[in-house]
Amino acid sequence: MKESKAGARQQKITDFVIANGSASAAELVEVAGVSLMTVHRDLDELARRGLLRKFRGGVSAQPSTVFESNSEYRLHANVDAKNEIAATASELLEPGMSILLDDSTTALALARMLHNITPLTVATNYLQAIEVLKPVDRLRLIAIGGDYSPTHDSFLGMPCLEAIERLTVDLAFVSTSAMTSDMTYHQEPEIVMVKRAMLASAESKVLLMDSSKLGRAALHQLAPLSDFDQLILDQDAPPQLVEDLRSRIEVEIGED
Repeated sequence: MKESKAGARQQKITDFVIANGSASAAELVEVAGVSLMTVHRDLDELARRGLLRKFRGGVSAQPSTVFESNSEYRLHANVDAKNEIAATASELLEPGMSILLDDSTTALALARMLHNITPLTVATNYLQAIEVLKPVDRLRLIAIGGDYSPTHDSFLGMPCLEAIERLTVDLAFVSTSAMTSDMTYHQEPEIVMVKRAMLASAESKVLLMDSSKLGRAALHQLAPLSDFDQLILDQDAPPQLVEDLRSRIEVEIGED
């Protein structure tokens, strides 16, 4: 319980600093509701994990390309929304299918549900998903290797791309860091290349996006919305935006 409370508190601190760009230790005492000593311990841990940068008297957010891609940060962000989306995505699956999962934590939420839908063939480059899936009975797991990235906790690079290009699957489940009403984006080119390869290897493409990513752009264009067959959002997606999106693509809203 103590560890869980610390994790929730550190997530709250990280979210506050990212939203504001920087914060003093005194501000974070108020935000977290703990002592100055506890805040400093939390900041030391968050700095060690590469999520925040400490300076004298306070802390600042790392550049967006660091914290938005950091697997450890993403694992604790918008968890309920990702589970909603994953539950709806799981309804697209039938035993016997082959699927690709990218290294998004929304796809990881889906991976945790796949034991109920076997037999399946699942290919992924995300180490977290590999760990979840390797003990599942009647599931053929294809671990896509390459150059290991500690930040993303996944495999990237040319070996990863070549492995994906040799596959043909029924469905690819992909998420990304930002989207507008007609385009998807990511801030890192090596991630863009892997996600594009996954889309090219799948008969059907499903985009999984929690509402925190909507109405935003990032440095690199990934693919137009028209390249996807279906978009799954969580229940906090703005209704007006959902209506606009439905004129362009089939949209489903996640379940509680």
